[in-house]
Amino acid sequence: MRKVRKAMEELLERLLEECRPATKEGRVADYIPELAKGDPKALGLYIIGSEGKRSWAGDCRQTFTIQSIAKPILLLQALLDNGAEFVMRRVGVEATGKPFDAINSGDQSLDSGNINPMVNMGAIVMCSLIHGRSYDERFQRLLGLTRRLAGDQEIDVDEAVYRSEKSHGSKNRALAYLLKSHGLLDDDVEEVLDCYFRACSIQVDCRALAHIGAVLSNRGRLPVSNERIFPGAMSRYVNAILMTCGMYDGSGEFALRVGVPAKSGVGGGIMAVVPTRMGIGIFGPALDRKGNSVAGIKLLERLSGELHLSIF
Repeated sequence: MRKVRKAMEELLERLLEECRPATKEGRVADYIPELAKGDPKALGLYIIGSEGKRSWAGDCRQTFTIQSIAKPILLLQALLDNGAEFVMRRVGVEATGKPFDAINSGDQSLDSGNINPMVNMGAIVMCSLIHGRSYDERFQRLLGLTRRLAGDQEIDVDEAVYRSEKSHGSKNRALAYLLKSHGLLDDDVEEVLDCYFRACSIQVDCRALAHIGAVLSNRGRLPVSNERIFPGAMSRYVNAILMTCGMYDGSGEFALRVGVPAKSGVGGGIMAVVPTRMGIGIFGPALDRKGNSVAGIKLLERLSGELHLSIF
């Protein structure tokens, strides 16, 4: 057992160092000023198997904000509160093929309510679907689910990033008002967006993302304890959307190169799911033009090849 673990750790260290030069090919996100403070040279990896075995390498304990990786958690909370049939009437499953914050997603999708849940518009709608007497209560429920999925009750909001998100959120406000004009958002725009900004500002590390991925890989059950967090059918629902839409408008290429469900965030994180096998957390804040970690994708591609992770 120790030999196997050592061999895995040596593999991860080798792959990480081979991929680290790719950090020079990207840039940290700067449209949110607090994100611009990230170290572009950072790169970390954490793996948790469905049975609980763990391996890691690099800057895996460095914290960062979850950003768009909150979207599958928002989707899970909406599904738990409303059921799949209701949620599918409000947010769809088809990829947009456009950037995550695109305003010109097309009036046809807005009129039909068929907005993808992995883009900003869909995430804003999902905030409105969470049950609660106030938006503060709704966010606290979402934070509670995040803590359970991540296996860490200390996870909380990075207040500096939250304030930065809120003060530089003009484009998300435009998206929210567009939704409201089409009758897809009933509540006060600022209250809904406050929930969304807080969700994106939740602070995590690679281990937390790997744990979330492990739960999704284990059909809604925690690794080791096997405690059920959500029904297995919801895992299939979320993983299918992550496979086709999770890596922004680079999801098709990612499916070809890596071949597993995954979700990225502009904070540099990637949460990957290898069904029935493992969850993977990556941190590499140097991003490509689509908002994905350059070195993180290369690392996942190499890891997928070495361990035969692709579902195809």
